[in-house]
Order: sequence, then structure tokens, then C-alpha cells
Amino acid sequence: MKVQLDSEGFQPPRTGMILLQGLVALLFLIFALRFWYLQIHKGEEYARLASDNRLRQEQMYAPRGLLRDRHGALLAENRPAYGLGLVREDCRDIPSTLAQISQWTGIPLKDITDRYTRDRRKVKSFEPLILVPDIPFELLAVVEANINRWPGLEIIVRPRRFYPTGPELAHLLGYVSEADEKKLEEDPELSLGDTVGKQGLELILENRLRGSKGLRQLEVDVVGRDLTHNILRAPEAGENINLSIDLELQHKAFHLLEGQAGCIVVMDPDTGQLLALVTAPAFDNNAFARGLTNKEWAALRDNPRHPMQNRVIQSVYPPASIWKLLMAALVLEDKVVDPKETVFCNGRYPMGNRVFRCWKKWGHGKTDLNKALVESCDVYFYDVADKIGIDRIEEYAKASGFGELTGIDLPHERSGLVPSREWKRKRFGEGWQRGETLNISIGQGFTLVTPLQIARYLGALMNGGKLLKPQLLLDEPPQVQRTIPASSATMKTILKTMVETVDSARGTARKLRRPDAVIGGKTGTAQVVRIVGEERRKKDEMEYWERDHGWMAAWGEKGDKRYVVVVMVEHGGGGSSAAGPVVKEIFDHLFGPLESVKEVN
Repeated sequence: MKVQLDSEGFQPPRTGMILLQGLVALLFLIFALRFWYLQIHKGEEYARLASDNRLRQEQMYAPRGLLRDRHGALLAENRPAYGLGLVREDCRDIPSTLAQISQWTGIPLKDITDRYTRDRRKVKSFEPLILVPDIPFELLAVVEANINRWPGLEIIVRPRRFYPTGPELAHLLGYVSEADEKKLEEDPELSLGDTVGKQGLELILENRLRGSKGLRQLEVDVVGRDLTHNILRAPEAGENINLSIDLELQHKAFHLLEGQAGCIVVMDPDTGQLLALVTAPAFDNNAFARGLTNKEWAALRDNPRHPMQNRVIQSVYPPASIWKLLMAALVLEDKVVDPKETVFCNGRYPMGNRVFRCWKKWGHGKTDLNKALVESCDVYFYDVADKIGIDRIEEYAKASGFGELTGIDLPHERSGLVPSREWKRKRFGEGWQRGETLNISIGQGFTLVTPLQIARYLGALMNGGKLLKPQLLLDEPPQVQRTIPASSATMKTILKTMVETVDSARGTARKLRRPDAVIGGKTGTAQVVRIVGEERRKKDEMEYWERDHGWMAAWGEKGDKRYVVVVMVEHGGGGSSAAGPVVKEIFDHLFGPLESVKEVN
């Protein structure tokens, strides 16, 4: 039997409908709460974040202070440099973008990828990560024409250091290069890619030359392109500084050493200001400013003539006969012997089973202090040194400024060496020998000095005994470090004897003679290898590295102009022949050439 159902009277369960309505109401409630949370509770914060995505802050590079010579000629300036930076937040395909940079620049992709991997944590994702610090100007147009196809890539414009004189002032000015990780950690004002002074005055004057960065706010579109910008803080340029250097004199001196290894110092004896400071061979500091390649660095590092070394302050040499100026002052001050008392020089000075020779094979005959300085007699100083002893020579040399730093505002200066009994015992575990005192007396043996120390000492003889700090900044006042232990009479005697060394027919510095100025000089020939046997070999018969160093220390006065000139020519041979012509050319530049005066041979 079939049961007939009444469809019109059927009612579905009300429980399901209520549940469905509750779920819909709950869903709307969740949406309402989320809307309230986002729009009201968190609305202000998200509005700020949205603004931050549209507005960015970017540092503005400050130009580095300019360096000029004493007359205003530019020595270090700034020129625009163009680099490539990547804003990771805006970049859709970083691997492809890095590959494109490699294709444009020719830099291996691995190098670019390694730099990206190394540095990406050091900058925020919305800040440009500099991948190529400097691109050639001819490549700039190619990059600009295609950069819109590569979101996130930016051309970064920064000031780059440029040195108009290049190698001529490289050891003095130094150079700038990109700050390393250690420097970035030490200085919170530095950012990745910033350049800092690494050598020379660029390093010493870093805090004065480096400016203060500015800050600007940019409005960008969805792909990171700049729409508008507003400067929040203007950058401040570094301090402009004038140096004591005379660029024309520096240029002249630099070319006088062309093809040679050596150095030149020209100093004002009354102020300590340096008018020229030349080292040869040199290097191009612009190469460091733009970024040195590994090949370029290897060539500099492995060069046997060490072009990176500032020979004026970092190379130490036996002072040779220049040292006799100090020995003469000691003789006069201690009155060890009467200056007019003579020593007979026959070219040999026996001591035990050794014979110490004079540079002049047949000797100088009867020789007093004056003649010993004018003709540079070795035997005379052997004799007086044997009477004085090493202890007093050490004490007097150190009191006269040797064996210590001069205090010049350049890095890595060396102090040289004034040997002593104690030093030799510590260094070699041996006692001092009398013969070593004889070698010391003529500037050989263990004694080592820098050319700048010689210039400072000669300046003290001229200015009344004041050892002055060698100055490189034009506005720095003279700074007296100490007074040398020499009376006015002693200093006058030594200077007078130096004039005779120039004016005398037998003087070793007679090449400098000129009638319109007062010039004094002292030559020196520093042995590099020990002489064995009776005869010296001629310069041309010796290997370059075996040849003597040539010294000349000189001073000159004309009117109110007073200068100290020191020249060292490495492996150049005798001081008179190697350094003498260079000193003469320097004085011709300082005092003006004399066409009518014949050169004295």
C-alpha cells in the first residue's frame, strides 16, 4: 500500500537554516572587524608605510675639499663620476640584471655577483647597492638609453678625486680609495662605496677634507622611477686647504730626477715650510682614485725601484760625508782638538790589522778642520772620532735631531738610526769595535738618516739652531721642536766652511758657485757595498745596485730669499757628479739663471 505525502505541508528542519544564517553573519562580522583593524586601529601606521613606499630618502654626496699650492694652483680637485647601483626592492630579476651589467661593462659576471652577495646586507633593500663604482663616460649613453628596461638599476653620480699633476705630487698628496670594512665599522658617517684618504695628506687631513653628506627625499612610482625630490639637508663641502708647496718648483724638481731613483727636498729654513718634496720613481695616484686593477697593483708592488715609497721620509741611507757637518760641530763644541790643529792625511789610517782609507787615494796632506770639511777628508774625521768615542757621538747626534721622527704631517715616516753600544749588543749580541766608530765618523757603517732629517738639521744651522717641524700647510706657524747643541760661533763656522766648499777651487761643491748669491754645500758619496782591495771600481764597471748613492746638502741666500736644498740620487755615483747638477738647477730656478756665468768644473 502506497503512502501519499503532502508536499505542500512539508517543512525543512529550521536548525540548518539558523546555522547557515549564523555563518553568514559571522563572516560579515569578521570582515567588519578586519576592516576596523586595518582602517581605524592600524590605519595611521599603514598610511605611513604606504607613504614610505612612495617616498624615499637618499644621501647626497659632499664634495671633498680642494688642495692648492702656495700660489693657488689646483693640486687635488673633484670631477663627476658615474656608477651603477641596484635597488633590490625595485628589481624584478636580479640574476638577469647582474648579467646585463656584466655585458655592458665587460666585468666578469662572477665578480659582479660576488660583490652583490658580499655587500647586499650592508645596505637597505630600497637603497642603491653600488656594483660598479665608475663607468667610462662613453658607456654612460648606452646605459642611459636602456636603463628603463631594467627596473631597480640606477646611475649614481658622485664626486671623484682627480689629481691634475698625477705622479709629480703622488707621494705628498697620497690618494683616496673606497673605504674597507674595517673603516666602515670604525666610522658611522661612512656608507658602502664612500671613498676616504688612504695615503699622504689625503689620509692625514681626512677629517678636514671630507665634507658632510646631505639628505634628499624622493617621490617614486611603482617601478622606482623618480618623480620629484626635495632637499632635506644640503651637503657641506670639505675644507679647502693651501699647501706650502710651490707647484712650478715641484714640477722642475720632478723632471730633474726623470729616469733616476732618488728624492729632492727644498725647505724654507726660517719657517720649516717645504717648497718641494719630490720622490722618483713615482706612481699615478689617479689610478687609485678610479680603482686600481689587480694587474696594475702587481706592477707597482713588484717594481724593484719601489715607486710607492716616499724616499724623503721612508727611505734611510748612510749620510756619507754630509755627516761631517755634525762631526765638525761636535769637535767645535767639545773642543776635542784645536780647529787649527792639523792631521796628516796620506790616504790611509791604520788601526790594528786594518787600514781605513780616505776617498782621495794619495791623501790631502796636512789637514785642519776647515780643510777637512772643504775637501771632505776622511782621515781627519777618523782621527777626531777615535778621540771622541761612540758614546759622545751618539749623544750629540740624537740631541741634534737624528734617530727620531721629524714630525712631518705624512704617514709612515722612519726615524733612521744612530747606533750605540747598547743597540749593537741587542741587535747582534756583540760589543762595539773601535773601527766602527771610524766608519760612523764619515757617515758610513750603521748610521742611517732620511733626506728630510738632513734638511731639518741644515735649516737649524741657518736659523740660529732651531729644529723646526717640516711644514706642508701654508697657514701653519713655525713649530720649534728643540734647539741643537751648537753655539752661534759653531754654526757660523760650519756655514762659512760650506761656502768655501762651493767657492774654493778644491771644494767638492764648486758646481754651485754663482756670483749673485751666497751658496754653501756639502757633498756625500754613500757606499752601498764594501770595498775590497786597494782600487775602487769605476761606476760603469759596477752593477746598478752596487753603485754608490750620491748626496748633496746645500743652502743659498739671495736678498731676502733663503733656502735649504737636499738631493739624494740612489746608485748615482759621487755626490758632486750625481746630485750636484740637480742642486744647481734648483738654485737656478729659485734665484734665476745666469747666462753669463760659466759653469765651474
